[in-house]
Formats: sequence, C-alpha cells, structure tokens
Amino acid sequence: MKPDKNSGKALNNTEDEAAKPVGLKVLAEHLGLSITAVSRVLNGTPAAKSIPPRTQQRILEAARQFNYRPNIFARSLRNRRSSTIGVMVPEVSEGYATAVLSGIEQQLLEEDYFYLVVSHHHRNELIEKYQQLLMARSIEGLIAVDTLLPEKLQVSTVTVSGHHEPEGITNIVLNHGKAAILALEHLKKLGHKRIAFIKGQRFSSDTAARWNAIQSAASRLSLPISPALITQLEGDLPTHEPGYIATQKLLATGHRFTALFSFNDISAIGAIRALREAGLGVPEDVSVVGFDDVQSAAYQNPALTTVRQPLQKMGGLAAKTVLQMIKDNNETAAKGQRPGRLIVDPELVVRDSTARPALARTIRSSAKAN
Repeated sequence: MKPDKNSGKALNNTEDEAAKPVGLKVLAEHLGLSITAVSRVLNGTPAAKSIPPRTQQRILEAARQFNYRPNIFARSLRNRRSSTIGVMVPEVSEGYATAVLSGIEQQLLEEDYFYLVVSHHHRNELIEKYQQLLMARSIEGLIAVDTLLPEKLQVSTVTVSGHHEPEGITNIVLNHGKAAILALEHLKKLGHKRIAFIKGQRFSSDTAARWNAIQSAASRLSLPISPALITQLEGDLPTHEPGYIATQKLLATGHRFTALFSFNDISAIGAIRALREAGLGVPEDVSVVGFDDVQSAAYQNPALTTVRQPLQKMGGLAAKTVLQMIKDNNETAAKGQRPGRLIVDPELVVRDSTARPALARTIRSSAKAN
C-alpha cells in the first residue's frame, strides 16, 4: 500500500501482515504521529478530546486494519494497574450470589475490567487463603458478597450484605426493616395471624439483620411470633433441601400455621414441596413468602410471592463504587468521607403462593355443596 501522506513508515497490507498484530510504536510510525497521541485515542483517555476527530478516525481505522492489540501485561507493569477486580462469593449457584455477580459483571465489562471469582462456602480458612491468592494476582479492588471480612485489604474494597464494616470498606445493604414490613403487612392484610418463620443459616451475613428486622416489624404490626413456629436452615447446600428439611421440622411440632415466611426463595421452594407432601395446599392451606426474587420464582407452581432484592442493581452498585474508589485512589476514604454503607430498597412482588387463610374452607365448602 501507499504510505499515509502524514506517515513516516509504510506497512505492507498483505494478508499475512494484516493477520499479525502490530505494536503501538510501529502503528505510530506508520501514521506519522507520536506514540502518546495514538495511545490516548486507542485507550479512550480524556486527553484524546484534544486530538482532531479526523486524526482520531485515522488512528482507529489503522488499528483495525493492522490488527493492533495492546500489550496488557506491559501496560499494567508501567501503570502499576492490572484492570482486575477480585470477587468473593459463598458459592456460584442459582440464587442470591449469582444474581449479584451478574450485576458486577455487567458494570465491570462496561469499564473494560477483568474479574476473578472465588467461592469459599463460608469457610474461614478459604476466605483468608483466597484473599492472599487474589492479592498475589495484583487485583486493584475487591468485592465481597455475603462474606465476613475480618479486616480491610490493601486495595479498594466493597462488600454486599457484609454487615461488618471495617474502616475504609463500603457496604451495599438492603433496607431489611422495610423488607420485613412489606412481607408481614401483606400477610396481616390477608388475615394471617399464625405465621411460621425459617431463619437463615448462622453463617449467612444477612441472617441476624433480617431476623431482627422481622421481630421489630412483627411488634410494630402487633403480630405474635410463636417460638414453636421458628426454625432455621442448616447446612451449606445451595439447594432447596435445607428449606424442605426445615419445613418438615415445623410440621413435626404439630403446631398449626397458616403462613410461612422463608429466609430466601430457594428455601421457600423446598418448603412448598414439604407442605405438599404433608397433604397441604399452597396457598389454600398455607401461604408462602420467599425472599430475593430469583429468576425461577415467577415460574414455580404456584408462582412465588417474594420480597424482591434488587440483586443485579446491588452488584452493579458495588462494582461502580469500587471502581470509583480506585479512580479516586482512596483519597475520599482516607479523609473519612467515603460512606460506610449504601442502602437500597426492596419491593414486594405478590404472586400466587399467598392468599387469605379462609380460602381453603371456602373451596371445601363449595366442593361439598356441589
């Protein structure tokens, strides 16, 4: 090909040359421009705005034509940046952590950041080990989901539902007080007074906050909580089984209840199976309310009434916050101006798993009459 009229060096436009990536220096020489100017345009830095649009277009076209690929490793060494965020989750499965992770992923991809995910299954030794491994891989920031961090690492750190805030960490949390009011007020308006509760596992960072909020909301709404109608999820399986077993324990007590408020949707789905196996209809005999609004909640039979956490939004907010902390180089955090927590609001999604407790008697009476 003919050299660009402003270029200092021509590149051959053969198929082999086009397939072989060229470096920034060679591309700059071909265009007759400084390496700095070419770099600014290709990296989309604010300083690129000072370069004429026509020149920017020439640079981008040449980069595509000659298969330019940036040397990420060299750039990270030069800038002391890896463009990588570490993400810690309890497990990767349907439900809470996966939905949060999707929000994190979307935001990081928009900002051209990579991320490394580790799952620790709430084992303290793995949490400590993975922190060290992520740091060894030069992460610029850390997002910990439903993970108790004993202390802040030497990188920008954000937690989602951490409920433990060492200095310098921003925590993204749900308004649990509002969530409890939404669910219990719904059940009270339907006429439920005997409500059973399934608490979360002891290791979950949300368990205590959510249960405290439920107790406070029940008191405010004058709804009694019977100790006999409280059970707790056991084990760390991210499946429906813990909810299934917890509901079997409630039924084994012999104490009657007309509604069940479960810690999350996954356990609520297990609870519905246990109720049906015991010969009880949902919602005809027992109304069931979940928490989270995972993707499958709307497709259950019956479709699950639940308290929706904006999980993807929380993940996106966590990613956006940690990137801003990196950009600010923690200056605001160092001055004590970084907020300790950012609170997001829930929403009640009413579907088919809740109804008035008298519905069963009405249906049975109608059936006998016919």
